[in-house]
Amino acid sequence: MPMCATLVTMKPSFHPQLVNGPCGDPALYVDTLFARRALLFDLGDIAALAGRKLLRISDVFISHTHMDHWIGFDQLLRVCVGRAKTLRLYGPAGFIDQLGHRLGGYSWNLVENYEAELVLIATEVLSESQARRARFRCRAGFRRVDEGDLALEAGELLTEPAFSVRCTLLDHKIPCLAFALEEMQHVNVWKSRLQERGLPVGPWLNDLKQAVLNGKPQDTPIRIAWRDGEVEHERTLPLAELTRDLLRIVPGQKIAYVVDAGYTPRNIDKIVALTQGADMLYIEAPFLHQDAAHAAARYHLAAQQAGTLARLACVQRLVPFHFSPRYDDAEQRLTAEVEAAFRGETE
Repeated sequence: MPMCATLVTMKPSFHPQLVNGPCGDPALYVDTLFARRALLFDLGDIAALAGRKLLRISDVFISHTHMDHWIGFDQLLRVCVGRAKTLRLYGPAGFIDQLGHRLGGYSWNLVENYEAELVLIATEVLSESQARRARFRCRAGFRRVDEGDLALEAGELLTEPAFSVRCTLLDHKIPCLAFALEEMQHVNVWKSRLQERGLPVGPWLNDLKQAVLNGKPQDTPIRIAWRDGEVEHERTLPLAELTRDLLRIVPGQKIAYVVDAGYTPRNIDKIVALTQGADMLYIEAPFLHQDAAHAAARYHLAAQQAGTLARLACVQRLVPFHFSPRYDDAEQRLTAEVEAAFRGETE
Protein backbone atom coordinates (compact mmCIF):
# COMPACT_ATOMS: atom_id res chain seq x y z
CA MET A 1 0.00 0.00 0.00
CA PRO A 2 1.29 3.46 -0.82
CA MET A 3 2.24 5.56 2.17
CA CYS A 4 0.02 8.57 2.74
CA ALA A 5 1.90 11.84 2.74
CA THR A 6 1.99 13.50 6.16
CA LEU A 7 2.30 17.16 7.01
CA VAL A 8 4.62 18.94 9.35
CA THR A 9 1.96 21.42 10.45
CA MET A 10 3.53 24.83 10.91
CA LYS A 11 2.57 26.66 14.07
CA PRO A 12 0.08 29.52 13.67
CA SER A 13 1.82 32.72 12.66
CA PHE A 14 -0.19 34.88 15.07
CA HIS A 15 -0.41 34.34 18.81
CA PRO A 16 -3.07 36.63 20.30
CA GLN A 17 -3.36 37.42 24.01
CA LEU A 18 -6.05 39.47 25.77
CA VAL A 19 -3.75 41.39 28.08
CA ASN A 20 -6.35 41.95 30.80
CA GLY A 21 -8.72 39.05 30.22
CA PRO A 22 -12.40 39.54 29.36
CA CYS A 23 -13.17 41.91 32.24
CA GLY A 24 -10.28 44.39 32.14
CA ASP A 25 -9.24 47.22 29.84
CA PRO A 26 -9.22 46.32 26.13
CA ALA A 27 -5.77 45.44 24.78
CA LEU A 28 -5.10 42.56 22.38
CA TYR A 29 -1.39 41.72 22.02
CA VAL A 30 -0.63 39.68 18.89
CA ASP A 31 2.85 38.19 18.76
CA THR A 32 4.22 36.96 15.43
CA LEU A 33 5.96 33.61 15.27
CA PHE A 34 8.50 34.25 12.53
CA ALA A 35 9.35 37.93 13.11
CA ARG A 36 10.70 39.80 16.09
CA ARG A 37 7.64 41.99 16.39
CA ALA A 38 4.15 42.22 17.79
CA LEU A 39 0.96 44.16 17.05
CA LEU A 40 -1.30 45.75 19.65
CA PHE A 41 -5.01 46.38 19.22
CA ASP A 42 -6.14 49.06 21.69
CA LEU A 43 -4.02 50.45 24.43
CA GLY A 44 -5.81 50.12 27.75
CA ASP A 45 -3.87 49.27 30.90
CA ILE A 46 -0.79 47.31 29.77
CA ALA A 47 0.93 46.90 33.14
CA ALA A 48 0.67 43.13 32.73
CA LEU A 49 2.99 43.17 29.70
CA ALA A 50 6.72 42.81 30.35
CA GLY A 51 9.03 45.45 28.94
CA ARG A 52 10.53 43.00 26.45
CA LYS A 53 7.04 42.40 25.03
CA LEU A 54 6.33 46.11 24.78
CA LEU A 55 9.56 46.61 22.85
CA ARG A 56 8.44 44.04 20.27
CA ILE A 57 5.43 46.19 19.34
CA SER A 58 5.77 47.78 15.90
CA ASP A 59 2.17 48.88 15.26
CA VAL A 60 -0.65 49.99 17.59
CA PHE A 61 -4.24 50.09 16.33
CA ILE A 62 -6.51 52.27 18.49
CA SER A 63 -10.27 51.82 18.10
CA HIS A 64 -10.98 55.21 19.75
CA THR A 65 -9.54 57.28 22.55
CA HIS A 66 -11.91 56.67 25.44
CA MET A 67 -9.73 56.31 28.52
CA ASP A 68 -9.99 52.53 28.88
CA HIS A 69 -8.72 52.09 25.30
CA TRP A 70 -5.89 54.64 25.45
CA ILE A 71 -4.65 54.97 29.03
CA GLY A 72 -1.65 52.67 28.43
CA PHE A 73 0.07 54.97 25.93
CA ASP A 74 2.26 56.65 28.53
CA GLN A 75 3.66 53.33 29.75
CA LEU A 76 4.48 52.24 26.21
CA LEU A 77 6.10 55.60 25.51
CA ARG A 78 8.19 55.42 28.68
CA VAL A 79 9.63 52.03 27.73
CA CYS A 80 10.43 53.15 24.17
CA VAL A 81 11.95 56.59 24.81
CA GLY A 82 15.72 56.55 24.39
CA ARG A 83 15.69 53.55 22.07
CA ALA A 84 16.18 53.34 18.32
CA LYS A 85 12.66 52.46 17.30
CA THR A 86 9.87 53.43 14.93
CA LEU A 87 6.38 52.95 16.35
CA ARG A 88 3.36 53.29 14.07
CA LEU A 89 0.00 54.20 15.59
CA TYR A 90 -3.42 54.27 13.93
CA GLY A 91 -6.63 55.84 15.18
CA PRO A 92 -9.87 57.56 14.12
CA ALA A 93 -10.52 61.21 13.26
CA GLY A 94 -8.85 63.58 15.73
CA PHE A 95 -6.23 61.01 16.73
CA ILE A 96 -3.19 63.00 15.60
CA ASP A 97 -4.23 66.02 17.68
CA GLN A 98 -4.87 63.82 20.71
CA LEU A 99 -1.49 62.11 20.38
CA GLY A 100 0.17 65.50 20.09
CA HIS A 101 -1.56 66.70 23.26
CA ARG A 102 -0.42 63.60 25.18
CA LEU A 103 3.16 64.16 24.07
CA GLY A 104 2.88 67.87 24.83
CA GLY A 105 2.08 67.13 28.45
CA TYR A 106 5.75 66.36 29.16
CA SER A 107 8.96 68.39 29.01
CA TRP A 108 11.48 67.15 26.42
CA ASN A 109 14.32 69.63 26.90
CA LEU A 110 17.07 66.97 27.26
CA VAL A 111 16.13 64.51 24.55
CA GLU A 112 18.53 65.97 21.99
CA ASN A 113 21.26 64.22 23.99
CA TYR A 114 19.86 60.77 23.23
CA GLU A 115 21.94 58.84 20.75
CA ALA A 116 19.01 56.62 19.77
CA GLU A 117 15.96 58.05 18.04
CA LEU A 118 12.35 57.10 18.76
CA VAL A 119 9.98 58.07 15.95
CA LEU A 120 6.19 57.93 16.20
CA ILE A 121 4.22 57.82 12.95
CA ALA A 122 0.52 58.51 13.47
CA THR A 123 -2.17 57.69 10.91
CA GLU A 124 -5.62 59.19 11.39
CA VAL A 125 -8.44 57.35 9.58
CA LEU A 126 -11.05 59.70 8.14
CA SER A 127 -12.92 57.07 6.11
CA GLU A 128 -12.30 53.67 4.59
CA SER A 129 -10.71 55.49 1.63
CA GLN A 130 -8.92 58.45 3.21
CA ALA A 131 -6.46 59.11 6.03
CA ARG A 132 -3.82 61.63 7.06
CA ARG A 133 -0.41 61.12 8.64
CA ALA A 134 1.98 62.96 10.93
CA ARG A 135 5.40 62.22 12.42
CA PHE A 136 6.76 62.94 15.92
CA ARG A 137 10.53 62.60 16.55
CA CYS A 138 11.85 62.25 20.07
CA ARG A 139 15.07 64.22 19.48
CA ALA A 140 12.96 67.08 18.10
CA GLY A 141 10.93 67.19 21.31
CA PHE A 142 8.10 65.30 19.60
CA ARG A 143 7.13 68.35 17.56
CA ARG A 144 4.46 67.41 15.06
CA VAL A 145 5.38 67.28 11.38
CA ASP A 146 2.41 66.75 9.09
CA GLU A 147 2.97 64.43 6.15
CA GLY A 148 -0.32 65.08 4.38
CA ASP A 149 -3.29 63.00 3.27
CA LEU A 150 -3.12 59.49 1.90
CA ALA A 151 -5.55 57.23 0.11
CA LEU A 152 -6.70 53.94 1.62
CA GLU A 153 -7.90 51.00 -0.43
CA ALA A 154 -10.88 49.34 1.27
CA GLY A 155 -9.69 50.44 4.70
CA GLU A 156 -6.26 48.80 4.37
CA LEU A 157 -3.92 50.40 6.91
CA LEU A 158 -0.91 48.11 6.73
CA THR A 159 0.14 45.88 3.84
CA GLU A 160 3.19 43.65 3.98
CA PRO A 161 4.15 40.47 2.11
CA ALA A 162 3.12 38.28 5.04
CA PHE A 163 -0.04 40.00 6.29
CA SER A 164 -2.32 43.03 6.18
CA VAL A 165 -4.53 44.97 8.60
CA ARG A 166 -7.82 46.45 7.43
CA CYS A 167 -10.27 48.63 9.31
CA THR A 168 -13.83 49.86 9.12
CA LEU A 169 -15.45 52.81 10.86
CA LEU A 170 -18.25 52.07 13.32
CA ASP A 171 -20.63 54.37 15.19
CA HIS A 172 -20.02 54.69 18.96
CA LYS A 173 -21.50 58.19 18.94
CA ILE A 174 -17.95 59.01 17.88
CA PRO A 175 -15.99 57.23 15.13
CA CYS A 176 -14.66 53.88 16.34
CA LEU A 177 -12.43 51.54 14.34
CA ALA A 178 -12.76 47.78 14.06
CA PHE A 179 -9.85 45.78 12.64
CA ALA A 180 -9.07 42.58 10.75
CA LEU A 181 -5.55 41.09 10.70
CA GLU A 182 -5.12 38.71 7.77
CA GLU A 183 -2.19 36.48 6.93
CA MET A 184 -1.69 36.33 3.17
CA GLN A 185 -1.06 32.58 3.10
CA HIS A 186 0.12 29.81 5.38
CA VAL A 187 2.78 27.24 4.54
CA ASN A 188 2.80 23.59 5.64
CA VAL A 189 5.55 21.04 4.95
CA TRP A 190 5.04 17.45 3.80
CA LYS A 191 7.02 15.40 6.34
CA SER A 192 7.10 12.24 4.26
CA ARG A 193 8.51 14.17 1.30
CA LEU A 194 11.27 15.55 3.49
CA GLN A 195 12.19 11.97 4.36
CA GLU A 196 12.06 10.92 0.72
CA ARG A 197 14.48 13.71 -0.20
CA GLY A 198 16.75 12.91 2.75
CA LEU A 199 16.27 16.39 4.19
CA PRO A 200 16.03 17.17 7.92
CA VAL A 201 13.45 19.08 9.92
CA GLY A 202 15.17 22.22 11.18
CA PRO A 203 15.35 26.03 11.29
CA TRP A 204 15.93 26.17 7.54
CA LEU A 205 12.23 25.39 7.06
CA ASN A 206 11.40 28.76 8.62
CA ASP A 207 13.76 30.42 6.12
CA LEU A 208 11.98 28.55 3.34
CA LYS A 209 8.58 29.68 4.58
CA GLN A 210 9.67 33.31 4.85
CA ALA A 211 11.07 33.23 1.33
CA VAL A 212 7.68 32.06 0.04
CA LEU A 213 5.68 34.56 2.11
CA ASN A 214 7.94 37.43 1.09
CA GLY A 215 7.65 36.60 -2.60
CA LYS A 216 11.33 35.90 -3.18
CA PRO A 217 12.39 34.97 -6.75
CA GLN A 218 11.99 31.31 -7.64
CA ASP A 219 15.73 30.89 -8.13
CA THR A 220 16.52 32.11 -4.59
CA PRO A 221 19.00 29.66 -3.01
CA ILE A 222 17.87 28.09 0.28
CA ARG A 223 20.70 26.87 2.52
CA ILE A 224 20.01 23.58 4.33
CA ALA A 225 22.45 22.72 7.14
CA TRP A 226 22.28 19.95 9.71
CA ARG A 227 24.48 17.77 11.90
CA ASP A 228 24.52 13.95 11.94
CA GLY A 229 26.50 13.03 15.02
CA GLU A 230 29.87 14.70 14.53
CA VAL A 231 29.36 15.15 10.80
CA GLU A 232 28.04 18.44 9.45
CA HIS A 233 26.03 18.47 6.22
CA GLU A 234 25.02 21.32 3.98
CA ARG A 235 23.03 21.62 0.76
CA THR A 236 21.66 24.54 -1.21
CA LEU A 237 18.55 24.11 -3.33
CA PRO A 238 16.46 26.63 -5.29
CA LEU A 239 13.23 27.95 -3.81
CA ALA A 240 11.15 26.75 -6.76
CA GLU A 241 12.22 23.12 -6.33
CA LEU A 242 11.61 23.08 -2.57
CA THR A 243 8.24 24.78 -2.96
CA ARG A 244 7.12 22.28 -5.57
CA ASP A 245 8.32 19.18 -3.75
CA LEU A 246 7.82 19.96 -0.06
CA LEU A 247 5.20 22.62 0.56
CA ARG A 248 1.47 22.92 0.81
CA ILE A 249 0.30 26.54 0.72
CA VAL A 250 -3.13 27.29 2.23
CA PRO A 251 -5.10 30.42 3.17
CA GLY A 252 -3.68 32.16 6.22
CA GLN A 253 -5.12 33.13 9.59
CA LYS A 254 -7.65 35.92 10.03
CA ILE A 255 -8.14 37.60 13.41
CA ALA A 256 -10.81 40.30 13.82
CA TYR A 257 -11.28 42.79 16.64
CA VAL A 258 -14.54 44.65 17.34
CA VAL A 259 -15.34 46.92 20.30
CA ASP A 260 -17.68 49.74 21.30
CA ALA A 261 -20.33 49.81 18.57
CA GLY A 262 -24.10 50.11 18.71
CA TYR A 263 -26.24 47.35 17.24
CA THR A 264 -27.45 49.46 14.32
CA PRO A 265 -28.12 48.26 10.78
CA ARG A 266 -25.09 50.09 9.38
CA ASN A 267 -22.77 48.81 12.10
CA ILE A 268 -24.12 45.28 11.66
CA ASP A 269 -23.39 45.31 7.93
CA LYS A 270 -19.89 46.69 8.43
CA ILE A 271 -18.97 44.28 11.22
CA VAL A 272 -20.19 41.23 9.31
CA ALA A 273 -18.33 42.31 6.17
CA LEU A 274 -15.06 42.96 8.00
CA THR A 275 -15.08 39.81 10.13
CA GLN A 276 -16.48 37.40 7.52
CA GLY A 277 -14.88 33.96 7.83
CA ALA A 278 -12.44 34.98 10.56
CA ASP A 279 -10.62 32.17 12.33
CA MET A 280 -10.96 34.13 15.56
CA LEU A 281 -13.15 37.10 16.43
CA TYR A 282 -12.53 39.18 19.53
CA ILE A 283 -15.78 41.03 20.14
CA GLU A 284 -17.14 43.13 22.96
CA ALA A 285 -20.13 41.86 24.96
CA PRO A 286 -20.52 44.26 27.88
CA PHE A 287 -24.19 43.76 28.75
CA LEU A 288 -26.71 40.96 29.16
CA HIS A 289 -29.60 40.72 26.71
CA GLN A 290 -32.02 41.90 29.41
CA ASP A 291 -30.12 45.21 29.34
CA ALA A 292 -30.05 45.59 25.55
CA ALA A 293 -31.80 48.95 25.78
CA HIS A 294 -29.09 50.18 28.15
CA ALA A 295 -26.44 48.85 25.72
CA ALA A 296 -28.09 50.71 22.84
CA ALA A 297 -28.18 53.97 24.80
CA ARG A 298 -24.44 53.62 25.43
CA TYR A 299 -23.70 52.57 21.82
CA HIS A 300 -22.47 49.13 22.89
CA LEU A 301 -23.37 45.55 21.99
CA ALA A 302 -25.33 43.23 24.24
CA ALA A 303 -24.03 39.67 24.60
CA GLN A 304 -26.68 38.05 22.41
CA GLN A 305 -26.02 40.61 19.70
CA ALA A 306 -22.30 39.86 19.76
CA GLY A 307 -22.94 36.14 19.32
CA THR A 308 -25.40 36.82 16.51
CA LEU A 309 -22.86 38.93 14.64
CA ALA A 310 -20.28 36.15 14.92
CA ARG A 311 -22.79 33.64 13.55
CA LEU A 312 -23.77 35.93 10.66
CA ALA A 313 -20.08 36.36 9.80
CA CYS A 314 -19.47 32.59 9.90
CA VAL A 315 -16.42 32.96 12.14
CA GLN A 316 -14.70 29.83 13.36
CA ARG A 317 -14.22 30.90 16.96
CA LEU A 318 -15.22 33.94 18.98
CA VAL A 319 -13.75 35.38 22.14
CA PRO A 320 -16.14 37.76 23.95
CA PHE A 321 -14.59 40.40 26.20
CA HIS A 322 -14.95 43.97 27.50
CA PHE A 323 -17.48 42.71 30.05
CA SER A 324 -19.21 45.27 32.26
CA PRO A 325 -18.49 45.01 36.01
CA ARG A 326 -22.14 45.71 36.82
CA TYR A 327 -23.03 41.98 37.03
CA ASP A 328 -22.13 39.39 39.64
CA ASP A 329 -20.43 36.40 38.01
CA ALA A 330 -20.36 38.46 34.80
CA GLU A 331 -17.93 36.31 32.87
CA GLN A 332 -19.97 33.11 33.07
CA ARG A 333 -23.36 34.72 32.36
CA LEU A 334 -22.22 36.93 29.51
CA THR A 335 -20.20 34.14 27.89
CA ALA A 336 -23.20 31.80 28.05
CA GLU A 337 -25.42 34.32 26.26
CA VAL A 338 -22.81 34.98 23.57
CA GLU A 339 -22.27 31.28 22.90
CA ALA A 340 -26.00 30.49 22.77
CA ALA A 341 -26.52 33.17 20.11
CA PHE A 342 -23.44 31.99 18.22
CA ARG A 343 -24.91 28.48 18.07
CA GLY A 344 -28.24 29.89 16.86
CA GLU A 345 -30.15 28.88 19.98
CA THR A 346 -31.75 32.31 20.48
CA GLU A 347 -33.99 34.42 18.28
